[in-house]
This record gives sequence, structure tokens and C-alpha cells, in this order.
Amino acid sequence: MMIQVENLTKFFGPVLAVDRISFAVDRGEVVGFLGPNGAGKSTTMRILTTYLPASDGQARVAGFDVADQSLDVRRNIGYLPESVPIYPEMRVEEYLHFRAKLKGVARKGRPARVDYCLDRCRLKEVRRRLVQTLSKGYRQRVGLADAMVHDPPIMILDEPTSGLDPLQIRETLALIRELGEKHTILLSTHILSEVEAVCQRVIVIAAGRLGLSTTLSEIDRVKTVLVEVRAGADEVRPALADLAGVREVQVEELADGWRLYSVVTAGEGDVRESLSQLLFARSWTPRRLELRGRRLEEVFLETVRSRDPLQSANDSQSLR
Repeated sequence: MMIQVENLTKFFGPVLAVDRISFAVDRGEVVGFLGPNGAGKSTTMRILTTYLPASDGQARVAGFDVADQSLDVRRNIGYLPESVPIYPEMRVEEYLHFRAKLKGVARKGRPARVDYCLDRCRLKEVRRRLVQTLSKGYRQRVGLADAMVHDPPIMILDEPTSGLDPLQIRETLALIRELGEKHTILLSTHILSEVEAVCQRVIVIAAGRLGLSTTLSEIDRVKTVLVEVRAGADEVRPALADLAGVREVQVEELADGWRLYSVVTAGEGDVRESLSQLLFARSWTPRRLELRGRRLEEVFLETVRSRDPLQSANDSQSLR
């Protein structure tokens, strides 16, 4: 495992920020690290990158203990924090050469590595500008170039697209996908569509506790068939629930006597054929019959509500 966390706990005085969470990230995985504001994501990432000590528990990164082998951990990670700490009085190229030297990039290979990072992060046109003159989006890209300049096996990225325009976001996500081919990446973001675009797995924490760890393919495996008919719920709901492969049936009242039945499947085959046969056999003519995959947003909100019901309303407003 490239990242291994066991019962990790962090107190800030009497406040419990991270509550005995455990998870692992394997070599070559791109994992979305999700949660509402205040859930403990950034605190956990700061512990993994040795910026903060844990109160209890253990974390190992690239096989090294974050508490006892912090220098070895830092050599093996590229970290992009939410607020990028870069020297405003240095020029972009100068800053990246300085950071490459600090991170042990060989002098002979340093110019080529810096040039590669400038190119991949779309910074060549501002390479000679002072950092303090750059927009927030460009400073974010400088931070990403800094994180990858020493070609680390593990990258920990906290809100990497913050402040970027839509074109820059697309380019950055494409770069993260490319980096994921040879790096292990732990990615934190509030934009769930970004996670769906680049990650294979998600870890969700809420109120400092682990809520979910699963693959996106497993989430997508569970399908929902949306059916609209006029027949009464007392008849239709149990009949639909008895179909093979159906896990749950939810009912919503619509106008003019119509009802929407959300038929959640167990992920074992397509139930639409047997469902259609049932509807027509009972003369329940459907106005709508639609297969819909389960979205990450639904799973995220369900997890947050189960762990921290008081935050669920605010969380749904913060999703973009």
C-alpha cells in the first residue's frame, strides 16, 4: 500500500477533528477524498504530508511512518495544499528551479524537469513573470508544478482546480488523469463531477469519521428504473418490490393522479424487461420508463446525512 491509515485521530484542544479513521490507497490508484466543509479532509491530508502531528493512530506513506520518518515521507510525495504557499517576489521559472533544488532533483536534469512542468501546467507564457503578479488560477498552477517537479510516486492534491476557469479546469483534470498512469494520487475536491472524471475510487468522511470507501464502478452498478403510472401505490409498490433483482421501491405523488416509482435494483442484470411485462399484464400503462445510473452526488449526500444529519442541508447547497 502506498498510503495506509489506521485509527487516525486528531484533537485541536477539546475539538475532535478526525475520529479514528482507517483507509488505504494502493499503488497506481487515483482516489477522491471527499467530505463537507469541516469534515476533517484537510487535517487528514496535513497529517499525511507531515505538516501536522496526529493525536493518536498511525499513518504510513510510501512505507514510511509520518511521525518517525517525516523526511522520507516528504521525499516521496508531491503536496498541493488548498492555499498555495509560494514566494511572491520570485519569478515562476526561478521559483520552480529553487524548489527542484530543495527537493533533490539532480542539477543536470533540473532544467529539463522544470521545462516539462512549465509545459504540462501551461505556464510557459508566464515563466518570467513575478509570482505576485499572477492571478489566483495561475498561482494554483504554479503550486501544481511545484508538487510534481521532483516526479514523486505519490501526489496529494487539495482542491487543485480552485480558482481556475473552465478551460484550465479541463486541462488540469487531463493532467491529473495523465499523472495517474504512473503516480498514486489522493485528490480532495468539492466538485463531484471532477471526481467522476478522474478517480477510480472514493473515500468519504463526515464529522471526522469514515463514511464510505468504494469504487465508482460499484456505485454505478446500482441502477434505478423510474416508472410513472396512475395505479394506486398499495397495488403497484409491493408488485414491483417482488420482482427479482429489485432492492427497494420509493413512491412520489405527482399531479393528476400520477405516481413516480423509483425502483432501485441490486445491480444484478437489467430488470426493465420483467418490469414492463408486469406493468402491461396488470394494465398499468406507464407514461415513463427510464433507466438511470446512481450518481456519486446521491451516495455522497446519503453518507453525509447518515454520519452528520445537521450538515446535510448545507452540504447539498455547497455541491457544484
